[in-house]
Amino acid sequence: MALLEVRNLKKYFPVQRSLLEILSSRERKYVKAVDGISFSIEKGETLALIGESGCGKTTTGRLILRLIEPTSGSILFDGKDIVKLRKKELRQLRRRMQMIFQDPYASLNPRMKIGNAIAHPLLIHNLATRKEAREIALKMLRRVGLTPEKEFYDRLPHQLSGGQRQRVVIARAMVLKPEFVVADEPVSMIDVSMRASILDLLQEFKKEYGLTMLFITHDIAIGRIIADKLAVMYLGKIVELGPVDKVINNPLHPYTLALIESVPSIRRRKRARRIKITGEVPNPINPPSGCRFHPRCPFATKKCSSEEPKLIEVEPQHYVACFNPLIKH
Repeated sequence: MALLEVRNLKKYFPVQRSLLEILSSRERKYVKAVDGISFSIEKGETLALIGESGCGKTTTGRLILRLIEPTSGSILFDGKDIVKLRKKELRQLRRRMQMIFQDPYASLNPRMKIGNAIAHPLLIHNLATRKEAREIALKMLRRVGLTPEKEFYDRLPHQLSGGQRQRVVIARAMVLKPEFVVADEPVSMIDVSMRASILDLLQEFKKEYGLTMLFITHDIAIGRIIADKLAVMYLGKIVELGPVDKVINNPLHPYTLALIESVPSIRRRKRARRIKITGEVPNPINPPSGCRFHPRCPFATKKCSSEEPKLIEVEPQHYVACFNPLIKH
């Protein structure tokens, strides 16, 4: 059963106009950050959202938690469309949905002690007294490996390393024992030596709490390690979706194959299929007609530039938005 279902979700950000453009009544332009995506995540499942910077991954995560309002579409969480919820109803739902932000320093109050930052959600939702919240925060500090916990409790964010701050952000998200978590590139700003321990910590919480997770990353290798399914995003669109093994071992979209080939490997397997992507990511204010990837795709045809491909099931549970999926080449 799907805990989260996203249907035709869109987010267009208006571009600021100059006074001359306003006076001349020029048509307002929009950045099409997320442009009609659909997917679902089953209970206890992890979906990794993969793609280059600027493709709309973080915007998708923020939309799902309604940290920003969607332009259109629906977001069903446990059967309820959260887009239609009022603030009071949404506040109650916040206990069940949490986010781990990419930049732990920016997401922590620089003047709030680490322990108070972890205890704060418990007090907001009236789940504990101040004394109880302190004890729970101390246990959570110990749980994420920040010991001696009493010493860390009174520290400020600038007194911690990047890896330690990320553990604090994870502890703050997990203190409410949520059902669903959006992890927005939680290891991208951490030293490579620390990434494995952070991923292990997230996996432990997933097992302990039965978490359902949307894991956002630009690194398809990390997505392969932590996820059950992969969704590949390009310029506001999902171009491929399916179980990890199917997407990695049999990529159907040229962009997916390019992401796989970009992962450095000392022992790179010899692939019969190689692909070279040229050019830059197009402007999301004025995306290409038809398939958005066609200006960079070596397999593009005339049809690709005039018609937009739909996400269709090519093999069981494996979807691709491409007129010339690699299975044919």
